[in-house]
Amino acid sequence: MILSSSEIDRRLRAGDLIIKPYHDASRQPASYDLRAAKTTTLPRGACTLVPSIEWVELPADLAATLRCRSSLARRGILIGGGFIDPGFRGQLTLCLTNMGPEPVTLAERDRVVQMIIQEVRNGDRLYQGRYQDSEGAVETR
Repeated sequence: MILSSSEIDRRLRAGDLIIKPYHDASRQPASYDLRAAKTTTLPRGACTLVPSIEWVELPADLAATLRCRSSLARRGILIGGGFIDPGFRGQLTLCLTNMGPEPVTLAERDRVVQMIIQEVRNGDRLYQGRYQDSEGAVETR
């Protein structure tokens, strides 16, 4: 089940889902838009690692899928590595590739990626990988 905006709000108020800093304009009907932490230019034909401004913590019963916002997809921007496991906590490194005809500049605080949060039933494992507690854009480890 995909969480609606009201369910996302309820989980945020309950404290088991954390998105900081929370930005009300980022709330969509069935997703939350993550924002760029800094101004970044995406050159043509290259993958650029862009940190989200948000720190995200998912409880054991939630996971999330990342999708590029359609306004950026129309300009040729693609996202790679778009899944967040239950138990993850940290800033997200957004792997954005520009396949469009020209460089694209993302301004600090631009909404760039949709985070679609889903329920995980009977989950018995939490993320404990090498990107736990990440800050900023993190290269491969």
